[in-house]
Amino acid sequence: MKKLVNDPRSFVAESLAGFARAHEDFVRVSTAPTFVARSQLVPGKVGIVSGGGSGHEPLHIGFVGRGMLDAAVPGEVFTSPTPDPILAATRAVDQGAGVLYLVKNYTGDVLNFETAAEFAAAEGILVRTVVIDDDVAVQNSEFTAGRRGVAGTLLIEKIVGAAAERGDEIDALEALATRLVASVRSMGVAIGAPTVPHSGKQSFELGADEIEFGIGIHGERGRARVPMASADELTDRVLDAVLDDLPKEPGERVIVLVNGMGATPVAELYLVFRRVAERLDAAGVRIARSLVGSYVTSLDMAGFSVTLLTVDDGLLDLWDAPVHTAALRWGV
Repeated sequence: MKKLVNDPRSFVAESLAGFARAHEDFVRVSTAPTFVARSQLVPGKVGIVSGGGSGHEPLHIGFVGRGMLDAAVPGEVFTSPTPDPILAATRAVDQGAGVLYLVKNYTGDVLNFETAAEFAAAEGILVRTVVIDDDVAVQNSEFTAGRRGVAGTLLIEKIVGAAAERGDEIDALEALATRLVASVRSMGVAIGAPTVPHSGKQSFELGADEIEFGIGIHGERGRARVPMASADELTDRVLDAVLDDLPKEPGERVIVLVNGMGATPVAELYLVFRRVAERLDAAGVRIARSLVGSYVTSLDMAGFSVTLLTVDDGLLDLWDAPVHTAALRWGV
């Protein structure tokens, strides 16, 4: 497989070094231990911290900055960060108001963030944790007990980050994140497998006319392996699963995220969004805001996911609030 790699063992470190130089005006990268943090913190503000295995960029490091995350802790590719760098990031961003962890529901992430929270509490740092489990594809997978945390994580990090930026206290932020977890659903499809740098081969095999329906962001299996179909047919199948599981009322407003998995052209993602919009219009669900692009990826996996988050005026105000990160920027 052709990859832009020097030594696979230094892949994450070298990528982070490039990220640090590219965005040195507003982030700093610690290398011992490894984490990414805002270079200018806000005194008295609750710190928002997330993280997980690398390979999903721009999640999470690309969302560190004003109006979103205060720190992100990357592990090796598809591998959870250990408690030590999580604790170091927690110390770095604690401004006396506590730190909220936003954690995708993968067993290693949950356990290691829990351990870091215990160590932080022993040092007198107030930490709260909200686990994100928006994937409707499967109840359990190789990496999780319960539903996986996938692209809905982006929407939660943005909205909670905006609320923290305006000065909300940690109890209110924890309640907001919990509310969002209950209101967001996602589902993904892979039409091509990712190639992991250290192995040099694809993480799973698909036949010439096969897709993986309900894929996870680590390349783990989903609901079924099914024949390839048209874009509209695949979109319908994904959207049906999301709508069937999403709590909603007639006339509900939603934020729609059509997310690429790393190797899908933007033109194809807009084709998917077109069908999502047609279906939601027909169902009487109003698209209040939309985002189309590759934001929560799986290295170079080909495919897409659809995320819906039900919203009200207050949540839309937080979504629209200024943000300045490597991957999301508006209002500043």
